[in-house]
Amino acid sequence: MGINLSQCFIAVDDHDEALVFYRDVLGLDVRNDVSFEGMRWVTVGSPDQPDVDIVLEPPLADPGASPADREAMARLLAKGHLRGVIFRTDDCDATFERIRAAGGEVVQEPVDQPYGVRDCAFRDPSGNLLRFNQPRRA
Repeated sequence: MGINLSQCFIAVDDHDEALVFYRDVLGLDVRNDVSFEGMRWVTVGSPDQPDVDIVLEPPLADPGASPADREAMARLLAKGHLRGVIFRTDDCDATFERIRAAGGEVVQEPVDQPYGVRDCAFRDPSGNLLRFNQPRRA
């Protein structure tokens, strides 16, 4: 029995701003853009992984959520306390420079980690932590 990742979700507070980052800065393809009951979901993904989708969703994708719950989720998102994603890259330093040059909010410059990768980190426009790692050669 095989199990493969199909989708993961990242909460964003402004889909248009998120699209500029994920599509134009990171180079991900836009695969779908759906609105429903006043909410929006945009699916993006790497051209190198056509079977894995990243869904940019509202911070609280529940039309019946209370205003207090919506506010709580918005506060958590603004602090960067919701989801994070780790991307694999074949050149951590070049990826870092490209994202930084595009105005990405740097959290960590490239560094060799003791667990076998070289990685760096940014926050997306909504505050989500995104790491980019490259396996180190033995």
